[in-house]
Amino acid sequence: MLKEYTCIMCPNGCNIAVEIKNEKILSIEGAACKRGYEYVNQELTNPQRNISSSILLENGILPLVSVRLSKPIPKDKIFQVMEIIKKTRLKAPVFIGQIAIENVLGLGSDVIITKNVMSSSASDNI
Repeated sequence: MLKEYTCIMCPNGCNIAVEIKNEKILSIEGAACKRGYEYVNQELTNPQRNISSSILLENGILPLVSVRLSKPIPKDKIFQVMEIIKKTRLKAPVFIGQIAIENVLGLGSDVIITKNVMSSSASDNI
């Protein structure tokens, strides 16, 4: 079977054609670097994704704060992680790099804050 992938491992975005039999790569064409091969192999054996989202913020000058995962998680766990993120509430102020959810689902990835958001009450920001 011939499958095509667009590699997301670097800015080249190579279009990779892969010949696969019994979930094994027989040939690969189009990858400009070895990361393309690693990407296709990962997609076949254990696809992973990093996600970005927002968490509700109490008492902030903004109602939401942006977050992302510290490292990719298995693709089939995305909806479970999003449910946890959706239920989470934080209190302002929050700061870039702060861990919002540690080791989410025991996957070894943290949900981290990607934006500073101050409290709407100036005394909380000190």
